[in-house]
Amino acid sequence: MRSVPGAGSGGSASAEASTIHRVRRVLAIRPFRRLWGVTYLCSVADWLNLLALTSLSTKLLSNYTAQNFAFVGVVLTNLLPGLLFAPIGGILADRFDRRKVMVVCDFLRCGFLLSIAIVGAPWWLFVANFLVGCCSIMWIPSKDAAVPNLLRRPDQVETANQLGMVMTYGLAVITAAGANALILGANTTFHLFQGATADLYIAKIVVVINGLLYLTSGILIATRIPELSLRDVHKLPDQKVKKADEEKFGFGDMVRDGLRFVKSTPLVRGLLIGAFGAFAAGGAVVASAKPYSSSLLAGDAAFNLLVLAVFLGLATGMALAPKLARRLPHDRLFGISIVVAGLSLVIIALSPHLAISVIAVALTGFCAGIAFLTGVTIIGSRVEDAIRGRVNAIYQSMLKIVLFGSTIVTPALIGLVRPHQINVWGSPVTIDGTRPVMIGGGVLAVLLGVIAYRQMDDRRSEKILTDLRNALRRAPRRVNGFLIALEGTTAINTASQAARLSRWLGTGTRPVVLAADPALDELRFRSLISDASLTGARAQALVAAAVRAELVEREIQPALDAGSVVVMERFVDSPLAHLCTVAGLDAGELEGLADWATGKLRPDLTVLLDADPGQRDQNSSVSVNDQWRVQHLLAEMAAADPDRYVVVDADGTDDEVAARVRTAVLAVFVGRLSGLAPSEPAERPELDHSTHAVATADVVEGAVAEAELAPAQEVSEVDAK
Repeated sequence: MRSVPGAGSGGSASAEASTIHRVRRVLAIRPFRRLWGVTYLCSVADWLNLLALTSLSTKLLSNYTAQNFAFVGVVLTNLLPGLLFAPIGGILADRFDRRKVMVVCDFLRCGFLLSIAIVGAPWWLFVANFLVGCCSIMWIPSKDAAVPNLLRRPDQVETANQLGMVMTYGLAVITAAGANALILGANTTFHLFQGATADLYIAKIVVVINGLLYLTSGILIATRIPELSLRDVHKLPDQKVKKADEEKFGFGDMVRDGLRFVKSTPLVRGLLIGAFGAFAAGGAVVASAKPYSSSLLAGDAAFNLLVLAVFLGLATGMALAPKLARRLPHDRLFGISIVVAGLSLVIIALSPHLAISVIAVALTGFCAGIAFLTGVTIIGSRVEDAIRGRVNAIYQSMLKIVLFGSTIVTPALIGLVRPHQINVWGSPVTIDGTRPVMIGGGVLAVLLGVIAYRQMDDRRSEKILTDLRNALRRAPRRVNGFLIALEGTTAINTASQAARLSRWLGTGTRPVVLAADPALDELRFRSLISDASLTGARAQALVAAAVRAELVEREIQPALDAGSVVVMERFVDSPLAHLCTVAGLDAGELEGLADWATGKLRPDLTVLLDADPGQRDQNSSVSVNDQWRVQHLLAEMAAADPDRYVVVDADGTDDEVAARVRTAVLAVFVGRLSGLAPSEPAERPELDHSTHAVATADVVEGAVAEAELAPAQEVSEVDAK
C-alpha cells in the first residue's frame, strides 16, 4: 500500500503550487507588501541612476577621452561608499530606528540628485553620486535587517528574500531600462526640446525623475510602514547580543561587539569565509568573461551566450534554493553550493568547446544563486535582531570590496600570460591568462567553501553524501530528523506509550518532540465533524487529512528540519486502516489523500503495538470484529515493509509494554543511528514466564509473520460466537 498511481506526474505541479502558496502567504502580510513596493521604487531608481548619470556625464564632458571614462567614473563613485562606509550602515541599523534611517537616506538621495540637475557641473555629478551611494549603503542594512520583523514566522524569510531579489534584479532592471529608453526617445518623437542642448535637458529630466522616486519612497516609508520600527519580533532561543540602547553602546563599542560576534559564532564566521571565496570567484569570472569568450574562437555571440547562461543559472538557483533547503539544511547547502561553483569554474577553465562552457557557466550561476539567497536567508532567520544590521552590512561590504578588488586585479593577472593556440580533439583553442585565473578562482572557492562548510555544519553525525543523494532524488528521503510513529487499533493506549517513549528518548543527544494531534482525540474529532454537519465517510476523511496536513506543516516538519526526534501516535497507518476497514473507503484513494496531507512524509520507524482487541477494548466505539480487521490490515502493512516496522507485543501492563518498545527502538538505533539513543541502556523488567517476553529482533520478525494468519482466524472465531 505504498504506491499511488500518478503520484510521480503530480510532483512538479504540487511543488509549483507550494511555491505559489508560500509567495501568497508572504505577500498577504501588508507591511511586507508595502516594503516590497518601496523596494521596487528604490531598485528602479538605483538602476535608472546608473543609466541617467552615465548619459548626463557624457553630455557635461566635452573631452572625448573623459567621455570614455564617464561610465567607469559613475560606477566607481557609486561603489566606493560600500568599500568605505558599509559597517557604519550596519551600526545605524542596530543603534537607531530603522524606519527613520531609511526615510532620512531617501530624502538625502532625492536632494543630491536634484542638485546634480541644478548645478550641472561634471565634478559635482561625481561628488553627488558618491553621496547618493553613501546614503544607499546606509539604507540597505536597515531594510534587510527589518524584513524578518515584518513576517509572521522566521521560516518565511527565504521566500521574502526571493521576492526581493526578483524585484531588484528582475522587474526593476526591466522597468529602469524601459523607462530610460522611453524618456530619451520622447524628444525624438515629440520634439520637446530643440537645439544642441536638447539631449542635455532630457538627461537632466531623467535625473529629476530619479530623485522623485526616492522622495516617494521616503514618504511611503514615513507614513505607510510604521512596522519598520519593530524590534525582536522573532526572538531566537539563545540570544547572545543585547540591544545597543540597553547597553548604551558607542559606535566604537558596536564595531568591536560586531567583530566579536562574528569571531565567536561559527555559523556567521563560516558564512563570511564562504562568501569571500564566492565573491572572489565571481569577480574573476566577470573580469575575464570577454577575453575568455574570445579564446573559444566563437565570435561575439559566445560572450552573449555565456552572459545569458550565467543569468539563467542565477535565476534558476534562486528559484530552486527553497526547495533544496527543504531537503538539505541551509548551513550545509551554503558550503556545498560554493564548492560545486568552484569545481564548475575549473571545468570552465579547462573547457575546449563553447557547448561545455555554456553548461558549466550555467551551473556556476546556478550554484551562485543558491549560495547568495541561502546566505541572506541565514542572516535573516538565524542572526539576532540586535546585530543583524551589522552582519548584513559586513556581508554587503564584502560583496563590493571583493568584487571590486578582483575586477581590478584580474586583468593584470591575465596580462601575465601570453596567448598561444593549441589543438584539442581537432579543434583550435586559445590558451591565455583567463584560464589560469579561472582555475585559481575555482580552487580558492573550493577551499573556502570546504572551510565554510566545516565551520557552519552542525550535523556531523549525518553523512554529507547521504544528504546530497537526498537532495538530488526526485522523491527524496528525509534525513534531517527521525520520525517514530506508534500505531495500533483504537483499543490500544498508544498515547501513553508515545509519551513514555518520548521521555526516554529525551535523555539522549537529540531534542525530542512529542507530536499531538487534537483530531485523533475521538471526542474532539466527533465534535469537529458534528459542528461541520458532516455525515459521509469521504467528507470525514477529507477533514482528517486537512487536520493532518496542518499538523505536519506546523509541528512535525519544522522539528524534523531542526534535527529533532519526533514521536507521533497514529500518524497515518492506523487512521488509514480504520477508514479502509470500518468505513469501507477505497485504499488507493486514501493512500493518495494521505500522501497529499503529509507531503509524502513517512515515519523512519513505525512501532506496531499488537494486542488482543477483545481484552483491551474499553471505551472505543468500534466493534471488536472491526478492531480485528484493522489489526489484520496493520499487520499486512508491517509485513510489506519490514525495514521500517517493528511489531511489539502490547499485552500486559503499560510499564511492561513500554519496556518492550524501548528495547525494540534501541535495537534499531544500533550502528549508524546510535547517536539518537539515550546514553543509558533500556531497563529490562523482570518478567515471569507467564508474561510476554520483551520484544527482540527475533520476536519482531516472528510477530510480523504470525500477524498475517492469526487475525483472520480470530475474526472467524468472533463471527462464530
